Amino acid sequence: MVASKPAKTAKPSKLEGIKENSNFLREPLTSELQEDTTHFSQDAVQILKFHGSYQQDNRDNRQKGQEKDYQFMLRTRNPGGFIPPELYLTLDDLANEYGNQTLRVTTRQGFQLHGILKKNLKETISRIIRNMGSTLGACGDLNRNVMAPPAPFKNSKEYQYAWQYADNIADLLRPQTEAYYEIWLDGEKFVSVEEAPEVQAARERNGNGTIFHEGEEPVYGKYYMPRKFKCCVTVPGDNSIDVYTHDVSLIVITDEDGELQGFNVLAGGGMGRTHNKEETFARMSDPLCYVDKGDVYDLLKAIVATQRDYGDRVQRRNARMKYLLHDWGVEKFRSKVEEYFGKPLPDSKPLPPFEYKDFLGWHEQGDGKLFFGLSVENGRVKDEGSFRLKSALREVVEQYQIPMRLTANHDVILYEINPEDQSAIEAILTNHGLITNPNDLDHLLRYSMACPALPTCGLAITESERALPSILDRVRGVLKKLGMSKQELVVRMTGCPNGCARPYMAELGFVGSAPKSYQLWLGGTPNQTALARPYVDKMPIDELEEYIEPILAFYKQKRNKQESFGEFCNRVGFEAIQEYSANYDPNQVIPSAGGKGRRHRISIYEGLHERLKAAANERGTSMTKIVSEALEQYLDR
Repeated sequence: MVASKPAKTAKPSKLEGIKENSNFLREPLTSELQEDTTHFSQDAVQILKFHGSYQQDNRDNRQKGQEKDYQFMLRTRNPGGFIPPELYLTLDDLANEYGNQTLRVTTRQGFQLHGILKKNLKETISRIIRNMGSTLGACGDLNRNVMAPPAPFKNSKEYQYAWQYADNIADLLRPQTEAYYEIWLDGEKFVSVEEAPEVQAARERNGNGTIFHEGEEPVYGKYYMPRKFKCCVTVPGDNSIDVYTHDVSLIVITDEDGELQGFNVLAGGGMGRTHNKEETFARMSDPLCYVDKGDVYDLLKAIVATQRDYGDRVQRRNARMKYLLHDWGVEKFRSKVEEYFGKPLPDSKPLPPFEYKDFLGWHEQGDGKLFFGLSVENGRVKDEGSFRLKSALREVVEQYQIPMRLTANHDVILYEINPEDQSAIEAILTNHGLITNPNDLDHLLRYSMACPALPTCGLAITESERALPSILDRVRGVLKKLGMSKQELVVRMTGCPNGCARPYMAELGFVGSAPKSYQLWLGGTPNQTALARPYVDKMPIDELEEYIEPILAFYKQKRNKQESFGEFCNRVGFEAIQEYSANYDPNQVIPSAGGKGRRHRISIYEGLHERLKAAANERGTSMTKIVSEALEQYLDR
């Protein structure tokens, strides 16, 4: 067997020692949980992550000379985004009792609870477990939540296979240590659903060094993975889960009768990177192979073992599997996987193009029942003013006892709805101020995503969730000025380069690079099948309009028919965009592609320019916006 322990020629990162000495995720967490303190030590915090929680502090409440406002974020583990009604109602209760009164749908189909205090952590986790939930493995150096398309098409075997194998892979790669139940349930082993026998057999089956025979973790060993590991399962053509951004993606392959034959396998995707560290980068996954359905679990173990034993355990910023594939190349990586797998791997099967699907609005499940996809702005389930999403979901789930599936675009799908209940459920939603017709949704909002960022995320450099609504308003204003109000754009924002909202696949991506400054990424596509590239390294957000207006104007003037903004950016290239932007006159009339237009220039009195610039800086907006608003008010009098 290839040893999982890091080579002694290079000193492993401190976290490797913390994992080794944790007694399979027990210490020092167990001991410190008993202490009457507001927070854990840094060593205990690292182990706490494996149990599904991050220690945070609310930066809005920081005061000099006082202890940080420590609180905890809890993340649920829900393969395929499945949330049974009893779990949702429990999470809703916990958010009210111990959290910040909100829930957050994640971009990996789970829920997050924010604002939990240390003294309430055990009660919160135990209640989640006792109500068909789990937080085990939602964070930490192991397999994270396994994603799958959220659409409950009961008459599609492909979608049902995706759900089934997402569940089974989650079970296969679940930590086997008893620490989770010892700590949070005082040793009571509480399992709501038994795993499939073939999964248990596959986990125990030795395959050329893929498992350990000593200790509590046959797949992971006492060091677990070098870094987080992410999987998904989807069907051909359905890219509702950003299929190219995972460590491992499986695509269901069926025969003409719809019977499962096996899976195409992609490997080596990942979004996280570090500013000013060129050795870190976002990466799309590569086609690796095809695998028969009977061998899929052994193949996954072989891939995990390859990353487990050869991934970088010295420098954590380079510890994801994407760097191993980048350094080795696909062929060397495939060869090593074949050693663990025990036989050659066939080439991938042909696939149709992938399309992004959000499944919003009303749909038939295929078994006589309905499902309904509901847009959730920035994934935040809350009551605010006339918009009372949290109360609406509570009433619907409580009254009709229906499950939900969370989406990768942090939306919610309610399903198993009887047709006779459709009008009543829609009335509840509309009475709580929610938009039920997806055609009435603002198109920028519909396709946008943001991470939580400030004030609680310890990695955040600047704002994201709290800033995105105003950013979309400003992008909307530019589009309106250019006569492009109906233009669809995929806009994503993160407060740091770790990429939790996957901005590197967006058409317009904002990545926090300094307080009130962002990298601007261009070139992702609506179907999330192309990687964006950095266009501007540090864009002051106050100057947003000055940066994006020329780019969108160029797109309007030179785009091809049916060409998306991201496709346009990739076709013309950044050099052409930069050249056009350098010569752009914001007062010109921009013709549509193939059309004609005239330039109009407006002069202002000497000295007024500096006053205008000072006013723009003071108000946190652009000179163009101030002038445009003033002229509109004057002309509309």
